[in-house]
Amino acid sequence: MSQFWKPTFTYLQYAQVAARAVRNSLKEEARIVAIRRDEQGLKFAKWEAGKQGDVKNTVGNRTTTVA
Repeated sequence: MSQFWKPTFTYLQYAQVAARAVRNSLKEEARIVAIRRDEQGLKFAKWEAGKQGDVKNTVGNRTTTVA
């Protein structure tokens, strides 16, 4: 089975395609929950002189500042 994807995809690409297929096959409510869970976020803060600055959350192209 694994031989089918090796010439074309990396394992990560194969896993992403499989996950997308599973999410698309779910019923509407479960699909919405799965899509929200799939969003990735990043939190970062700039430190200066040993003190943490504003924490910024990023999801996709959106950036928000947390006080």
